[in-house]
Amino acid sequence: MTASDLSILLPEIVIAVYAMAALLFAVYTGKDKLAPTLVWGTAAVFVLCAAWIGLTGGGTNLAFGGSYVDDAFARFAKVVILLSAAAVLVMSEGYMSRRDLLRFEYPILVALAAVGMMVMVSAHDLIVLYMGLELQSLALYVVASLRRDSAKSTEAGLKYFVLGALSSGLLLYGASLTYGYAGTTQFAGIVEAASGEISLGLLFGLVFLLSGFAFKVSAAPFHMWTPDVYEGAPTPVTAFFATAPKMAAMGLFARVVHDAFGNIPADWGQIIAFLSVLSMFLGAIAAIGQRNIKRLMAYSSIAHMGYALMGLAAGTAFGVQAMLIYMAIYVTMNIGTFAFILSMERDGSPVTDIGALNQLSKSEPLKALAVLILMFSLAGVPPLVGFFGKFYVLRAAVEAGYAWLAIAGVIASVIGAFYYLRIVFYMYFGEEGDGLDRGMAPVPWAMLMLAAFAMVAGVVNLFGIEGLAAAAAATLVN
Repeated sequence: MTASDLSILLPEIVIAVYAMAALLFAVYTGKDKLAPTLVWGTAAVFVLCAAWIGLTGGGTNLAFGGSYVDDAFARFAKVVILLSAAAVLVMSEGYMSRRDLLRFEYPILVALAAVGMMVMVSAHDLIVLYMGLELQSLALYVVASLRRDSAKSTEAGLKYFVLGALSSGLLLYGASLTYGYAGTTQFAGIVEAASGEISLGLLFGLVFLLSGFAFKVSAAPFHMWTPDVYEGAPTPVTAFFATAPKMAAMGLFARVVHDAFGNIPADWGQIIAFLSVLSMFLGAIAAIGQRNIKRLMAYSSIAHMGYALMGLAAGTAFGVQAMLIYMAIYVTMNIGTFAFILSMERDGSPVTDIGALNQLSKSEPLKALAVLILMFSLAGVPPLVGFFGKFYVLRAAVEAGYAWLAIAGVIASVIGAFYYLRIVFYMYFGEEGDGLDRGMAPVPWAMLMLAAFAMVAGVVNLFGIEGLAAAAAATLVN
């Protein structure tokens, strides 16, 4: 271990040391009284580390004998992960405080999960990959069941834990098969073993690895935990699940298929295309019958992961670029949408039924307009930014010879538009009834307005994300 190795891991080390120091400080002082301070402190550390990664990183750097890589792809994913985690933390502080859910452990667990996610996207070795994945997962299992007096929250945490353990088992089995047939756990060695005529054992290892990753991104048919966990977990935790971990899991997915199995895109491309089609259609159709907005967003996330996987299935540099652009846009849309869901209250109690949105445009026209923009963008309606996200992945699929996949994506997008437009219909044309409480906390309101503004203003040049994603994809796909 050298100073250069540690310097590559500096942001991860800073966040890990901060989390441990905050834990000790909170335990020996005011515990939950310090929670609001810790939330803002953790968010500040995330933003500073994201700035450090974005402004000082350059080139491709390997650490610990090639087991850990810092390149443009990892830096892009880490900046999205840290900024989205910071946004969710600050907009959840008021909600958690009002409901006596703000424990000092919450921001610390989010910080540890963020470290795991950063390790995931930089992993260049199967053992490092598993360490990052489990660090993220163990923190998220606890966060999912944070509301200890709620049966649904406890059920959410337990389901997530049991199914997460199953996915980890599949992933470990795939990793052991890959190691057995490649003779190494490092991606550089695996990519040499997986060239030309691939052995059947290595192919089985790849299939098990992809199954484990599909659990983490909640792609069908490995999606079964998602609706229950989204519904049962406290809403700020659901917002976190829908943003940073999704980016980390997709980053890990792309890293493994290109860095370890990049010589056989035809083999894994078919598997990912199958997962993509299944996810898009299941997410689009299953969400139609949902009245609970958190369950609806769970199925929405399954469908959106299907579109992101479409870019990955292409197996090209442009496909990875399209996936990164899609994920950055998706995370932004979700932050805005969940900022609004956090404000859905009646007489101070949270409301999740979409029927409560009836005639929202009359009582709060600006808020309704922002939600309309986000819903249209999620549905992929032009000329909003969400449309360009879908356009990129569809184009990547067509250029890679997956025209049938692109056609399936368009059909699924049309079906999925129904439940987004139904929310808009309720807000503008719904029947008069018991509406929601007026007003919104300043931070979630700012997040909602910023996300809606980004969906409109980003049409000009996507805020430069296109060029950054192209540079990130170029380092991954040689």
